Amino acid sequence: MSKTIKKLLLFFGDLFFLHIALFLTLLIRYQDGRILDEFTYHWPNFSIVFFIWILIFYILDLYNLNLKISDIKFVRSTFNAALISVVLSVVYFYLIVKPAITPKTNLVIFSGVFLALFILWRLFYHSFFINIIPKINLAIIGNNHKTEELLNEISKNPGNPFQLYFVFKDPEHIDNLHEEIHQEKIKAIVICDDFGDSQRMESALFSCLPYKIDFYNYPDFYELLSGKIPVEAIGQNWFLENLKEGQKNYYNIFKRIFDVVFATIILLITFSFWILIGLAIVVNSKGPVFFLQKRLGKNGKIFQIFKFRTMLTSANDGSPTKENDHRITHVGSFLRKARLDEIPQVINILSGSMSFIGPRPERPELVAELEQKIPFYRTRLLVKPGLTGWDQISGNYHSPSVTDTMEKLQHDLYYLKHRSLYLDMTIILKTFATVIFHEGR
Repeated sequence: MSKTIKKLLLFFGDLFFLHIALFLTLLIRYQDGRILDEFTYHWPNFSIVFFIWILIFYILDLYNLNLKISDIKFVRSTFNAALISVVLSVVYFYLIVKPAITPKTNLVIFSGVFLALFILWRLFYHSFFINIIPKINLAIIGNNHKTEELLNEISKNPGNPFQLYFVFKDPEHIDNLHEEIHQEKIKAIVICDDFGDSQRMESALFSCLPYKIDFYNYPDFYELLSGKIPVEAIGQNWFLENLKEGQKNYYNIFKRIFDVVFATIILLITFSFWILIGLAIVVNSKGPVFFLQKRLGKNGKIFQIFKFRTMLTSANDGSPTKENDHRITHVGSFLRKARLDEIPQVINILSGSMSFIGPRPERPELVAELEQKIPFYRTRLLVKPGLTGWDQISGNYHSPSVTDTMEKLQHDLYYLKHRSLYLDMTIILKTFATVIFHEGR
């Protein structure tokens, strides 16, 4: 069963128990035999509450198939989701609209009942239901670093729909591959190595066709598991086959309209606070309010990025930020954690040098250094850099080191290949969680 189907199962389960929670709430409150009438009366407004809960669950990653109910992250995310959902539900009922009902008691009972049902439902899903959903029997062909990378990703993604049955390492038995495939009822094969005899390997794989098997090459399967592109395993052909830029004209137009409209809205809403932030920066340390630095934009065009200054100007060598960096001021630390230092970048978005979503903009000298060490690094400049992006919501801070940059590039190439309105909306929603709950530098 695919990831999508499993996520839909969780979604419809949550939606079902939201309705059950409302029904039980009304049953507790109104014991006069008119429960169905009360349900019909309350449902229109509570449907908005349902939407709020589902949306917050999605933003806080509670539809992540790798998230086990025993993990502390699940407990923390559930608590945060419940708290935010209750607050937003209160805002909806008492500030945004004036509905026919003002369910103070109902909302409290509903929240408690649903939270209990939600935990029971997820316990049932993870302890019983998920075990009766058959996984796809998987075989990996090869015995090299690609095989090791796949085994590592499989272990890090227990919610993936595949069950590894064996790794075919012996090239001497390649002609008998179809027998093992048939015996183990393998339904998916990943080819990591042809053992230096591609024609023999093709013949062996061809003999497996009657068993209705899905065949994957290493880059495609790695991408499926991790949401990243394995840079070391792709060549120029990958870009020619996967970057269909001619099909993204309407998407690019809509994205630019979105950037201009929302950057204007954010600028108008926040501009009055710029003076207060500027005063706080100046009072806290000597130096300018804004931090300006040259960055590389689309197609390598240099532009000046705007941020609120968060670091000391004296004794600052301009090196990349480190953890617990002594150069960060007290006000700067708060601005970074709240992501308020990024707000002036709406100027860059309005000017067209940046977008809301895209790869992180880097300094020209850093790009010149990294592209000598990392293959295809400059391809991330095919699109505008962004205020947030696929890498930024990965949950990990990536420094400018070669290792971290390689990881970052893998996320950037995934976005480059799959960018769409749906993926952009996903990134925006996930960014809210990153801003609210993750610390920044």
